[in-house]
Amino acid sequence: MATTLFSGCTSFSWKCYRQQLSHSSPENGISRPKTLPTSTENELIGKEKDDSWGILSRRPLLISGISLSSSSVFGFPGEGLAVVKQGLLAGRIPGLSEPDEQGWCTYRRPEEKSGGHGVGWSPIIPYSFKVPQGWEEVPVSIADLGGTEIDLRFANSKQGRLFVIVAPVLRFADNLGDDATIQKIGPPEKVINAFGPEVIGENVEGKVLSMKTAEHDGRMYYQYELEPPHALITATAAGNRLYLFSVTGSGLQWKRHYEDLKKIAESFRVV
Repeated sequence: MATTLFSGCTSFSWKCYRQQLSHSSPENGISRPKTLPTSTENELIGKEKDDSWGILSRRPLLISGISLSSSSVFGFPGEGLAVVKQGLLAGRIPGLSEPDEQGWCTYRRPEEKSGGHGVGWSPIIPYSFKVPQGWEEVPVSIADLGGTEIDLRFANSKQGRLFVIVAPVLRFADNLGDDATIQKIGPPEKVINAFGPEVIGENVEGKVLSMKTAEHDGRMYYQYELEPPHALITATAAGNRLYLFSVTGSGLQWKRHYEDLKKIAESFRVV
């Protein structure tokens, strides 16, 4: 883009300069006779020429500045883009650890991460889970079909994807207070029937293959497997929020990576 601008500006200035030096200008079909410039006119022409080339010599600096700013502001390939890629995007703060000896990484929701449900809501209590090396965070759009309650997305193109829903418990009951537990919300059957559609986008009747409970550090978790679609869901509650952790995949991903996907689903904890 910079090259195009420069050539355009150069040809325009040179054309103007040639027009200034021209001594023949047709007017009503009559050409004026050429006259030789006086010494004073020669000095003026020389000055105009110097000024014109001075402008041209300064333009490359201006245009190169435009080109540089374009690279960083508009995302054209270059060093500026690399800096943007490595910087922090709004609402996204890295929380993924380095892989352990088995090649698994732990994600923990950073304390500084933005999010919440407006004025009057307490900060989201952090959660964590494990994924194999190669899984990456995926940006959550404000136009996401899951709404503002989707707090996080992760994916691996070969293995599957996951997301975390963090929803105010007041959406479901007004007597749970600020220290909700999943048991207070209801038994496993009630929870999956009420909140399963939030996860898979349709009624869960006839789709629940299994359900079980697990307790970790005094907190209860409900764990479900659904099909179709293939989904492993872990549900719990903490503070004044309900947490729904969903791991999904295609039929082929399910067949090839089921054990890893199950391990991811069962690793979810509110810390």
